[in-house]
Amino acid sequence: MTAKRYFISGEVQGVGYRFFAVRVAQRLGIAGFVRNLRDGRVEVYAIGDAGQHDDLRAALERGPNAARVSRVMEEDAEMVPRHSDGFAIEEE
Repeated sequence: MTAKRYFISGEVQGVGYRFFAVRVAQRLGIAGFVRNLRDGRVEVYAIGDAGQHDDLRAALERGPNAARVSRVMEEDAEMVPRHSDGFAIEEE
């Protein structure tokens, strides 16, 4: 299991992107959180295996119907045990 942070840019706030991310993460069995950032991006912190991360990234690049994703940046992250049980929306 590894942890990654994804930063999604484009028209991704106010379009249900966080709720979409929760549904995808829960379906894939990924733990972590999603939140809006003040700069207009969405951040996803995800804990999963390589295949789960590949599937998550593909979904994040697509987004919900109302979103327009222009870029998904990905970086390795530290494992944070308190985020390893379930997937939720967090406030910045």
